[in-house]
Amino acid sequence: MHPTRHHEHGIHTIDAGYLRPGLASIHLVAQAGHAALIDTGTQHSVPHILATLAELGLGPEAVDYVIATHVHLDHAGAAGALLAVCPNARLVVHPKGARHLIDPAKLIAGSTAVYGESLFRELYGEIVPAPAERVIEAADGHTIDFHGRLLTFIDTPGHARHHFCIHDALSNSLFTGDTFGISYREFDVGDPESTRPFIFPTTTPVQFEPEALHASIDRLLALNPTAAYLTHYGRVTNLTALADDLHKLIDEFTRLTRAVEEEGVARHGALKSAIERCLFDAARAHGCTMAEERMRELLAGDVELNTQGLLVWRDRS
Repeated sequence: MHPTRHHEHGIHTIDAGYLRPGLASIHLVAQAGHAALIDTGTQHSVPHILATLAELGLGPEAVDYVIATHVHLDHAGAAGALLAVCPNARLVVHPKGARHLIDPAKLIAGSTAVYGESLFRELYGEIVPAPAERVIEAADGHTIDFHGRLLTFIDTPGHARHHFCIHDALSNSLFTGDTFGISYREFDVGDPESTRPFIFPTTTPVQFEPEALHASIDRLLALNPTAAYLTHYGRVTNLTALADDLHKLIDEFTRLTRAVEEEGVARHGALKSAIERCLFDAARAHGCTMAEERMRELLAGDVELNTQGLLVWRDRS
């Protein structure tokens, strides 16, 4: 577990405790004695969230909103569990995802089919249904006045069609879920005063759409934000340069997918090797000197999921 990181404007990054330290985070926004949680982690994350609330002098009754950027279980798996322990909270979710958190049977069945019952429970714990009367469906442009702090919800397909990002007017920052990619702190380069993050897109199945993702990234950048808070992982700045890196890698991932198809080889293994090599080369070009075996260890899950998502995209297109 990484310790909670405290940022300006009452924003706090909590390690979700998912798979390994530094892989998934939850962002807590504190305002006027109240709290909003952006992404939830899994049921196993709930004690970490409550501990951070207590550290800030807040109880679970101070949570007004639990916000899920999308319904993938590392982002929304604890939504219902948090509503159960936070009596005043309401769940905010994309209109295309709300039904899956009110009745999570399909989410559970799909993940159990992939992982098996035992591993599913180990990863996610129990998926608690969210009471429908406590759910807010936030369509594009929806706003919440969070005790004088304006939160605006932006529809951002590309990673998933049930994905939104949130613009926080007070800090002029974005909470981006998976739309603005993945940036693990282990890959940061430079001195502590001018750290440069390495970033790459996530093409997780089953709704990756490259053109929509390009457009969503551009839409976020048009707001001229000063920072983005990623679920994977934490705060990044210098967003114009990072967006350029994301655009280039989206195009390279799709090029590699088409190339594997044209070569007529066993697609999954060939594409997985190509995506891994692409990320290793990009990290080296960025200045990362980490041993290749350590890079492989940190990126293995993303390489596999990106490969699966790219192949689903190609088959559908």
